[in-house]
Amino acid sequence: MASDLLSIAASGARAARGALDVTAQNIANASSDGYVRRSLRIEEVSASGGAGRVGDISLSGARIAEIRRNADSFLQGEVRRTSGDLQRANVELSGLRNMESALEQSGVFTSLVEFEAVLQQLSGDPVDPARRAAAIAEATTLANKFNITASSFDAVGDGLRFDTDAQIAETNIIGGELARVNLRLTRAGSGSSDRAALLDQRDQLLERLAGFTSVSTQFAIDGTVAVSLGTNPPRGFVQGGNAGTLTSIVAADGTLTFAVDGQAATPGSGSLAGASLALTELATVRTRLDTIAAGLADAVNNAQAAGAALDGTQGQPIFAGNTAGTLRVVMTDGRGIATAPAGAVAGSRDDTNLNALRQSLAGIDPAQQLSGLLFDVSSKVAGRNVTQSALETIASSARVSLEAQSGVDLDQEAANLIRFQQAFQASGRAMQTASEIFDTLLGIGR
Repeated sequence: MASDLLSIAASGARAARGALDVTAQNIANASSDGYVRRSLRIEEVSASGGAGRVGDISLSGARIAEIRRNADSFLQGEVRRTSGDLQRANVELSGLRNMESALEQSGVFTSLVEFEAVLQQLSGDPVDPARRAAAIAEATTLANKFNITASSFDAVGDGLRFDTDAQIAETNIIGGELARVNLRLTRAGSGSSDRAALLDQRDQLLERLAGFTSVSTQFAIDGTVAVSLGTNPPRGFVQGGNAGTLTSIVAADGTLTFAVDGQAATPGSGSLAGASLALTELATVRTRLDTIAAGLADAVNNAQAAGAALDGTQGQPIFAGNTAGTLRVVMTDGRGIATAPAGAVAGSRDDTNLNALRQSLAGIDPAQQLSGLLFDVSSKVAGRNVTQSALETIASSARVSLEAQSGVDLDQEAANLIRFQQAFQASGRAMQTASEIFDTLLGIGR
């Protein structure tokens, strides 16, 4: 009986010691990135026959049946999905805000209004050299403002593409790391001491990857994962110990397309999708700005060609260039402004052609076009702000749910520490009792 008591107590001590080890591991890694809480399952050791066993009652102690990772694949998938959606919204919103700032801070709208105002002032005295000089100066300022806006748009696009290149490089690095983890998992048996750590690393890599693009996963029994990127259709990226290569191509308008091992891929979510959306919107906004600049230049130059300069000669172009970035003033002398109709004598005060120029500008209304462009961009920013806030709440809720299920609760671990310590001490006391009984039996035998 003493030997049975000793073995039972020893098994209890071993189980309690294992539980203490698991608890200590959880406490030590409470702040470790990607760590998934471990839990211990202890089961009764069942046996039949033998001394001390009566009927269907087994007195054989306990053993550690399993040390499990408290990972929930559904919650992990939700965190990947929602964080990818949030990253897409963050990057797109950031790009739109930068476009809005470029339009607002360049002052191009104000300069255009002032250019139209100085032409109106010139109509009050079309031969006044000061007013003519002011019109050329304001035209130069306006062209510079268009140039500044275009340059700011270039900077927005360059920033988005630069970040995208860095993210693509990191995506490929993560793919290589996942392939290596897969190889290590295939070599690690189910009882391997580092298997849980490898699974933690795998899940953390998948979460990082989902921040860049949508991720589809297929998990094997041995813990390895096959990963596909993008949507419609997903493209295979990691299979076993092999990883593909994600690349991007910049189109003429600055937009991006993506491919995995040469196969076209659509990111779907993540920061790469956000950058793609922002660059597409930037190309649209840039085209509209170029159209406004070209329309302005054509309207002014066509009116110039139909009139006479102050010296009676045919009017020459004021602007050159057909985009916001190339627009410039080529007229240097205010006397060249064709305020009078064709055929007018030198020094004519007839402002018929100047009025025609102003009417031509009023017809295309570039100021209204710019205002509409800024309004559209600002409206998109406001809309994306609402979307981003909603996605942030959703992603946060998914994260909280996952942390509650797989994160380490130090209060709970502290309680477990006390509980398993008491169990260990009780098992130790049982072993001591078994030893005392054994000594007593030996004493009786003497």
